[in-house]
Amino acid sequence: MVYSEATDVRAQVPGIAANAAGAKAFVQRLVMQTVFDVLESQARSALLADAVISSILSQLEVNVTYVPMNCQKVVFNLMDMQEDMIDKCIIVGNTVTGICPQKGGAGNMMCKLMMLGAVPETHLTISGTVSTKNIIMANWSRTMWQSVVNRAIRMLALGPFGSNFFSASATVGGS
Repeated sequence: MVYSEATDVRAQVPGIAANAAGAKAFVQRLVMQTVFDVLESQARSALLADAVISSILSQLEVNVTYVPMNCQKVVFNLMDMQEDMIDKCIIVGNTVTGICPQKGGAGNMMCKLMMLGAVPETHLTISGTVSTKNIIMANWSRTMWQSVVNRAIRMLALGPFGSNFFSASATVGGS
């Protein structure tokens, strides 16, 4: 999820967040809801009552850390780039696939031909923690939590940003 404070960019890319806080909140909600869905599914498989499931989920906290990218300019077709291209985000479908960090003129031509910059790694990584006050879940093994993480990744991969979610790991620790 990227953001732009530029209204013309938000008009071109309706799903883009208006600011960094909005982009972070979107990712937080997406990941949190997915983790909740996975845990609810497991609880239903264990034939737990709705009240018990609700109680378990209310004892969970999901915190996500993510640095969204600021796209003040966007382009959908590289051949249409005419003006100064500094820090323009290249969008294919619903995904920022690269950036053009060079200015117009010769730099613009190089950007068109081969000098597209990769999206910086800091904007590609989502990390987070899941903590619980539920005594039973707090004692789950690393294998059980890894299973939750793996299922969450599979669910995220089927969602609106599918190919952007492809791996995750779990570290189980006490407080």
